[in-house]
Amino acid sequence: MDFKQIQELIKMINKSNIGELVIEEKGFKLQIKQKEEPAQNVIAAPVQAAQMAIPTIAAAAAAPPPPPQPAAEKPRAAEPATENLLTIKSPMIGTFYRSPSPGKPPFVEVGDEVSPGKVVCIIEAMKLFNEIESEVKGRIVKVLVEDASPVEYDQPLFLVEPA
Repeated sequence: MDFKQIQELIKMINKSNIGELVIEEKGFKLQIKQKEEPAQNVIAAPVQAAQMAIPTIAAAAAAPPPPPQPAAEKPRAAEPATENLLTIKSPMIGTFYRSPSPGKPPFVEVGDEVSPGKVVCIIEAMKLFNEIESEVKGRIVKVLVEDASPVEYDQPLFLVEPA
């Protein structure tokens, strides 16, 4: 099972009423759970030694994103037309962070040049911090997401003017 298939499963689970999905294949175990209310406590059963050797990937659906802000959607006069812009999208559900840690400068700012492989942000999912790299070459025109806010799979994060 590849990463794209896992992302599609997460997307489908997020849109459905399924509480939990577990898939096991040849030494691979995937467990996806819907996010539970914070007031509920879940007690995990003891893990047997045979299960500890199996790699586990777990993902939880994030809360729905906040409603779009009208001010963020208005193009400024200095920006090029949006039909010529490329979009860097979120490859996963999680929490978007612009900088490597609080108090540090953001990975990229509006006007910065990016190229394939350059880290543009971090998305935290299940206490794992995933560096998101640009897949395009160009100049950052707009940051579409506020720092420390939840993002959905395939949600636009940055607009880039191609180089």
